[in-house]
Amino acid sequence: MDLGIRGKRVVVAGGSRGIGRAIALAFAQEGAAVSICARGEAGLRDAEAALKQTGAKVHAASCDLGDGPAVIGYVEAAAAALGGLDILVNNASGFGTTDDEAGWAAAINVDLMGTVRASQTAIPHLQKAGGGSILHVSSIAALIPTGRNPPYGAIKAALVQLTMTQALNLAKSNIRVNCLAPGSIEFAGGVWDKAKTENPALYNRMLGNIPFGRMGRVEEMANVALFLCSDAASWVTGQTVAADGGQLLS
Repeated sequence: MDLGIRGKRVVVAGGSRGIGRAIALAFAQEGAAVSICARGEAGLRDAEAALKQTGAKVHAASCDLGDGPAVIGYVEAAAAALGGLDILVNNASGFGTTDDEAGWAAAINVDLMGTVRASQTAIPHLQKAGGGSILHVSSIAALIPTGRNPPYGAIKAALVQLTMTQALNLAKSNIRVNCLAPGSIEFAGGVWDKAKTENPALYNRMLGNIPFGRMGRVEEMANVALFLCSDAASWVTGQTVAADGGQLLS
């Protein structure tokens, strides 16, 4: 199936590692022009090099997605570099897990306000292009109670509500807005990769909640993201899709 991605101009906010990097690579492999940002310079340049190997047009810039002016400046620079925007993917997380001022601030500033600011900046470019797609990356933590990381779950839930509201308001501009809610995803250097050695009891408990008996892969998240942002999903908007291998079922 031709997803209609070739030639699209895509921003992946938070695209240097894990799910974000996999999403950016998937778009580049489909022939899209891709911009990524991240705070860490080394990871950013490594991801940029991987994207360029696909032959895609690539833009990469350092950006703290918890810094309002920096987010606005990055999205505008990406639009200028790519010649416009068709798709925005908001993937970054401040990983606010502690139930204190610092934990809540990290979740609010990056996960929520980074998403809001990137969206507000990108929307005029999507409108100028005649429409497009926005995808927010949330988590299944948004859909169930969590005792381990209250800020993370609450703010990821806010993204689910934001998705529906934006979808309703932006349909008249031919802009679709959807949300991806990954389950437990394992990749090198990620939370569950570290937990496997640092907290095996937690890792194995979580593994036991997944019917397939394994953690998800970043490429599996990228496949769902690609579909939701593509022309193949032209009648899908305002939806949150859990990609968790049945983890919520247990």
